[in-house]
Amino acid sequence: MADHNCRNCSFRAKYDNHPKSLLGRLWRWHAGWCPGWNAYLKSLADSERKELIEKYNLKR
Repeated sequence: MADHNCRNCSFRAKYDNHPKSLLGRLWRWHAGWCPGWNAYLKSLADSERKELIEKYNLKR
């Protein structure tokens, strides 16, 4: 399986620090359809996946 850098993504960190910034909103939009992010979520344990889905208000 490919190694995902989503856990340490600086783009994601922009959203975590300033969710209403332009880059933060861009990451949130991007996370909705990014194949890498979706693969990363699938690779996580159920509890971690649910936590991220709730944190980022994702539709899954």
